[in-house]
Amino acid sequence: MKGPAIFLAQFMGDDAPFNTLKNICKYMAGIGYKGVQIPTWDSRCVDLQKLAESKTYADEIKGVVKDEGLEITELSSHLQGQLVAVHPAYDDMFDGFAAPEVRKNPKARTEWAIQQMKWNAQASKNLGINVHATFSGALLWPYMYPWPQRPAGLVEQGFAELAKRWKPILDEFDKCGVDVCYEIHPGEDLHDGLTFEMFLKELNNHPRVNINYDPSHFVLQQLDYVEFIDFYHERIKMFHVKDAEFNISGKSGIYGGYQGWVDRPGRFRSLGDGEVDFKSIFSKFAQYDYEGWAVLEWECCLKHPEDGAREGAEFIKEHIIRKTEKAFDDFADSGVDTEGNKQILGI
Repeated sequence: MKGPAIFLAQFMGDDAPFNTLKNICKYMAGIGYKGVQIPTWDSRCVDLQKLAESKTYADEIKGVVKDEGLEITELSSHLQGQLVAVHPAYDDMFDGFAAPEVRKNPKARTEWAIQQMKWNAQASKNLGINVHATFSGALLWPYMYPWPQRPAGLVEQGFAELAKRWKPILDEFDKCGVDVCYEIHPGEDLHDGLTFEMFLKELNNHPRVNINYDPSHFVLQQLDYVEFIDFYHERIKMFHVKDAEFNISGKSGIYGGYQGWVDRPGRFRSLGDGEVDFKSIFSKFAQYDYEGWAVLEWECCLKHPEDGAREGAEFIKEHIIRKTEKAFDDFADSGVDTEGNKQILGI
């Protein structure tokens, strides 16, 4: 495992040192990070179309990051991926993620999002990166816990349509040699293991359909986030290190009672302040030889982001397990002796 790294999306702003890629990389390197995950919707970081179309520009961006002693771990297209599939109930709320010229036009917005995703594939290739972070979007989320009951076939049709929209995108990523790592996240049609399996089945086990693992979203769903790794480790190609807690309440549960983040039973916390068992998670990743980055995604309802970032670098560093190359009892190895083994076995 490589790290620590940090997702820049929550830190970009209009004031230094968070206002340019160079400035924020210098800051993050100074507090202990070795890598950065870059949001491609933020023009303060990169020009996505130029990054997709120009290897020279891609090399320049790599140079900016490398000059500060960092690597680009992955590109992220969470906002663009969200717009590949939007239920009409969310049209107005998600319109702000899109370019002004396609707002109030769902068809044009979807086409824009698909092009954005294809550019992300080409941009990743130009940077020499083979994994990419995104969201799936959602057509079925309003019917997650429905009343009245869902019409027969609704879920199957929803996943068929979602797969239809993603297939050409995934094929483009395949041409570029890049895995698409969907963050399994409430609000997305891919929000747990079973929904990931439904999507994968609709795409005939497309090799580029993979997972960005983030245990915080599983805490809020009360899902076994450690066993999840046992089930899906072959498809987990990215890791967002994010903490969360669930405080059982007599007034509200996993849906949050329409409360703000501070007052919800389930809420995101800075690393080490929540209840996620990171020792078990990092041990599982070592067990399955995970070779990707450990990337902090800072989201906390209480702590200042700069404090969360500073503490997070050390937290990840302390949890990364350098895999042993020998067994602890090798000192007692007596070597291979076939005839001796026969004697021990009585054969």
